[in-house]
This record gives sequence, structure tokens and C-alpha cells, in this order.
Amino acid sequence: MEEKSAFKRVFGDSPTIKVIDFLLAERGLYDYTLSDISKNSGVSWSTLHRIFPGLLETGIVEQTRTIANARLYRLDEKNPLVQELVKVDVRISDYFIKKELEKQDKTVPA
Repeated sequence: MEEKSAFKRVFGDSPTIKVIDFLLAERGLYDYTLSDISKNSGVSWSTLHRIFPGLLETGIVEQTRTIANARLYRLDEKNPLVQELVKVDVRISDYFIKKELEKQDKTVPA
């Protein structure tokens, strides 16, 4: 079974969260087709097509380019909302790392 990211542990496994979580983890690396986003986020093609227009409208994702008939997308890191999501993702990860380190300190005999 796949371990949940810290972001999904806090916000759940809704399709929108799954897509945002995938794009947050991969931000700045590549841009992706809808097929790639569907496959890598674990969101079905039909569900992705239902939720994706909202992500475009809010400016969370942006189209970067078109190759043949394929459009590619990524997080719009210039968007203030995305900038806040990135900060929250980092803070959540830091929180869980700190908790895990505290737990490990308690299990190691002095």
C-alpha cells in the first residue's frame, strides 16, 4: 500500500487534493498532459475532466504548451494561492517530520 503524503494525511483523498498533491510534489520539474496527471495522481480520466476546469479557473494550474494535440500543464507558481499552498505543504511536512523525530527519540534508550 502506498504511504500517504503529509498533504493528503491532513486534507484527505479527494480527487482535487490528489491532483494538487501530485503537482505540488512535482512542481518546477516538468509539465504534464492530462493523461500523465490522471495516471500519477490516481484520479480517473473522467473525474479529472470534471474537476480540472475549476483548477484552471482558480489559476492553480496553467497550460504551459501544446505538443501536437496534447496540452501540458503545471502549477502556476506565480499565483498567490499556489504560493500559499506550497508554504502550507512545507509546513505540514515539517510538522510530520518533527513528530516522527520526537517519536524516534523516545524509543531510543539513553
